[in-house]
Amino acid sequence: MTAAMEPSTGASWWARSALAVLPTAAGAFVEESRIGEVADAAGRAFAHLNATRRLAPRSEILLGDLVWTASASRASLGLDGGTTVHLGAKARLKIDRYVAESGGTLLLGDGALVFDRPEDLPKTRIDIRTTFGLIGIRGTRLFAGPSRGVFGVFVERGVARVLAGGVERRLEAGEGVDIAERFAPPSPVRNWGKARIDEAFASVLG
Repeated sequence: MTAAMEPSTGASWWARSALAVLPTAAGAFVEESRIGEVADAAGRAFAHLNATRRLAPRSEILLGDLVWTASASRASLGLDGGTTVHLGAKARLKIDRYVAESGGTLLLGDGALVFDRPEDLPKTRIDIRTTFGLIGIRGTRLFAGPSRGVFGVFVERGVARVLAGGVERRLEAGEGVDIAERFAPPSPVRNWGKARIDEAFASVLG
């Protein structure tokens, strides 16, 4: 990989663990299994499983992929079964587990995402694990990522549960929470104002 294409090796536990999926000097190989494709991409976006790939519309998304975007870049991942994950600039996401019919686990290391599963589809369970906490989703459109100096989670449609610092919050449409730092509990559930909602989604979708 060139320097421009390498994922961050910062201090976060997620970054260190995510790098464990990359090939070793002994030539470790992970079986490739297609689980979707790129719906849209702008700027520079990449994925790595057994090799680094530059992403473009219709590029394959593989189970176990580490996906990242550069600055001023975005990518939308269309996963099998109707789920779409939108990544904003400087985002890092590992698709740890995914089955279209039953759900899966995504690891968000940096940046922000918008998760979107249409409400008329079967309610599969997706867990989004972050360095701040765990987000459990069913049939939801949701923002998660940096927002006004904290890590914010906002539900536009559906229901989500946020577990952080040993405290769980249940969010419904129009509600959000803030997590001030790692290991901190979520704030009380609040209705977000339109300005903040628009700002959060624009940070991912443009």
